[in-house]
Amino acid sequence: MSERKPVLIANGQGFWGDSILGPIRLVREGPIDYLTLDYLAEVTMSILQKQRSRDPKAGYATDFVRMIARVLPEIAAKNIKVVANAGGVNPLACKDAVLEVMAKSGVRGMKVAVVEGDDIYGRLDELAAAGEQLANMDTGAPLSSVRERVSSANVYLGAFPIAEALALGAQIVITGRGTDPGLVLGPMIHEFGWKPGDYDLLAAGTIAGHIVECGVQCTGGNFTDWRSVPNLAMAGYPIIEMRANGEFAITKHAGTGGIVSRSTVLHQLVYEMGDPHKYIGPDNCADFDSIELQDRGGDRVEVRGAKGSAPTDTYKVSISYQDGWKSTGQLTISGPDALAKARLCSEIVWKRLAYDGCTFAENEKLEEYVGANVCHPGFAVNGAADPGEVVLRLGVKGRDKHKIERFTYELVPLVTSGPPGVTGFAGGRPQVQEIVAFWPALLSKDKVKTRVQVFSS
Repeated sequence: MSERKPVLIANGQGFWGDSILGPIRLVREGPIDYLTLDYLAEVTMSILQKQRSRDPKAGYATDFVRMIARVLPEIAAKNIKVVANAGGVNPLACKDAVLEVMAKSGVRGMKVAVVEGDDIYGRLDELAAAGEQLANMDTGAPLSSVRERVSSANVYLGAFPIAEALALGAQIVITGRGTDPGLVLGPMIHEFGWKPGDYDLLAAGTIAGHIVECGVQCTGGNFTDWRSVPNLAMAGYPIIEMRANGEFAITKHAGTGGIVSRSTVLHQLVYEMGDPHKYIGPDNCADFDSIELQDRGGDRVEVRGAKGSAPTDTYKVSISYQDGWKSTGQLTISGPDALAKARLCSEIVWKRLAYDGCTFAENEKLEEYVGANVCHPGFAVNGAADPGEVVLRLGVKGRDKHKIERFTYELVPLVTSGPPGVTGFAGGRPQVQEIVAFWPALLSKDKVKTRVQVFSS
């Protein structure tokens, strides 16, 4: 009996805001079996929760629906399965929007699945009464200390509910919060029949998912040796060629820009890793130090030898809460002595605010001079000691919204009441924004129940 061919799983979205061309090109430029899309970050959940509070039909990644509208006929014709966490805090509303696109396109018989269970925002008091403190993993503080200011709470679910949805015949799977690698691990579990105790195999899928989770960041994007990357404008998004035994290759469509090499894969491999010997996920713990990378040339890197172990008995929970207000504005200061003039502008702003009884502690102020080596202090850029122009960025934060609003009135006046050469004020006063803080916590797995529903177009 011949060995089964590898399953091709491509990731076309590294975050909400990534290029919409990523998934479109993956569908059009070569063969794939699965298209995965990662839209969610910690702060995104809070934003979506607020959108849903204003509109019960909102709270999901609308870019996903726009993308589906552009490639739906091709997805249907090529039988490509799509897995996306675009559901945010309202996966059922996202499903409705996708079904509406299908109706307008005349696509019939395609199944759309929804994975629920990650959103515990409405259960926080119930969980607290059951003894779940949801203490901050960094500080140990109980959630009760910020409970009144919490705006979202979501569990990082694993990959098995995704596999369940695919087993029920879904061609498009929409989830809420889950792990980033779980988006690609779910299809592997479904395709190869991997079980909860297959820790080495699950580790291989987790590592593969980690490598591709940021899109082109493993095919030449954000790469230190950036001059060696050909045609970065059209860099190909990554594709996993996964085999049933857990050995896989990272590649991209032939003829696309970018590069897949041992170096590009390693750059991404160490991204947000934590303990390389115990990369903790809801389905397994993966040993990143166990794998062997072999550069086969031709934009192909083979990965084998992954080892895993049992997962913990808790889920990680991403909780967001309101932590004050902030405002940041910027002006361009140009001409001779630009840096000195920019520093004078800062002094003017702080003095005028103080005169009006509005002061800020040092840890509540931001003062940057972009163009004067603020990102990498100590590096000499082209030997220029005195830049001809500087972008002045000033900001404040705090719990008193009125003080933050008062700050916004003082930047634009510098155009006529500061030193010469001030420009870049066309946008007007800076805006006051809410500060959304992150609260990581752990929750017993037995307190979370997932549900998979399937709908047809």
